[in-house]
Amino acid sequence: MRTIIEPFRIKVVEPLRMTTREERAELIKRAGYNPFRLKAEHVLIDLLTDSGTGAMSTHQWAGIMEGDESYAGARSFYRFEAAVRGIFGHTHVIPTHQGRASERLLCRAVVKPGDVIPGNTHFDTTRANIEDAGAEARDLVIDEGRDPDVDHPFKGNIDLAALERCLAEAGRERVPFVLITVTNNSGGGQPVSMANLKGARAICDRFGVPLLLDAARFAENAYFIKLREPGYGDRTPREIAREMFGLSDGAMMSMKKDAFGNIGGVISINSDEWADSIRTRLILTEGFITYGGLAGRDLEALAVGIDEILDEEYLKYRIASTAYVGNNLAAAGVPLLKPIGGHAVYLNGRKFCAHLPDAKLPGWSLSVALYEHVGVRACEIGNVMFGTQDQKTGSWKWPALDLVRLAIPRRTYTQSHMDYVVEGIAELHQRRTEIRGLRFVHRPAVLPHFTATFEQV
Repeated sequence: MRTIIEPFRIKVVEPLRMTTREERAELIKRAGYNPFRLKAEHVLIDLLTDSGTGAMSTHQWAGIMEGDESYAGARSFYRFEAAVRGIFGHTHVIPTHQGRASERLLCRAVVKPGDVIPGNTHFDTTRANIEDAGAEARDLVIDEGRDPDVDHPFKGNIDLAALERCLAEAGRERVPFVLITVTNNSGGGQPVSMANLKGARAICDRFGVPLLLDAARFAENAYFIKLREPGYGDRTPREIAREMFGLSDGAMMSMKKDAFGNIGGVISINSDEWADSIRTRLILTEGFITYGGLAGRDLEALAVGIDEILDEEYLKYRIASTAYVGNNLAAAGVPLLKPIGGHAVYLNGRKFCAHLPDAKLPGWSLSVALYEHVGVRACEIGNVMFGTQDQKTGSWKWPALDLVRLAIPRRTYTQSHMDYVVEGIAELHQRRTEIRGLRFVHRPAVLPHFTATFEQV
């Protein structure tokens, strides 16, 4: 059998609102041509993000009813702690309300001005929190990871030679930790191999620098290792995940991804000193150390979800269903980043809109056109998100990749929804030269993509 079926049944449904193309053209114009500023009720299929947008299971909903809302020492925290430690294996488990809270707490606790944080590719909020602490977020992904057309099994790998040069140049005193993101979201949802993690671990050991993982999609990364890396075909995703985390000194995670959570995050760390500093700051901004800004019911749902995500049948479906979307788009001639990622398909904005120069923001223009055409909301990861302007000359530096991410929420949409997305994008590709470019009207200095406004050129 070749048909991919969802390994679950649908128990509750939510109606979708249909809109006309004319309505959508007016709605996106009123939103300043920024899909983030649209009302969700005006979106037919929402692929803006897979963060917090998944459907929870019956066991998670049952866990919510058992949530202990005690302010301190709630039993829900201890269930959460045991579930996280059973996979991550670190000494300290610190809950937070979401991933960027984990990033901020970690950076404020251990990062100082002038520091350098090497990684494969830092995501937007990670980079922003590192820079807010006065440090430099340095991307050291392998060369293949910067070329959307290269088909490489582990394009998320960090460049080990570049990492060694970076540590030698910056010195131990300026590098509080190395951070590897699994899977590499900004680089197309591409996985990191176990061999690469082992190589990074060895380099970090030589320089006395801790190795941390940004583990938002650790389960998908583990399954890619099982599929693609020699010697891991007979291992379970849980066993592979434990080996991954065993190579690290700590991890931070948005649990809105690979824990099926609608909210939640965690810092898992071995250092007693770091844990004390993080918990002090957590009490100031998040809440007590046993709830970290979450309700007890959230902790219960996450404890269940982080176990469910490692189910091999689910991961088989997850990777195959995402590949289904990508393969059908590729068959229709749509330019994509290769190979297909785990949580998303990434359209190549520059190739799709080859008639638009970088200054007219091809990827962002594509995301706007996609909404106008079929009501699908997607997220640009490219010129708007990562472009930088020289304040003296006004010239722009554009990132290596200008992508549009179709992030597929977990257990939320069916194959017919995805067929609609494929058909709509294929139709738009046939009319791609009609897509109009955009320019900034208002561009915030930090994380501009969330709130910027634009006008058509």
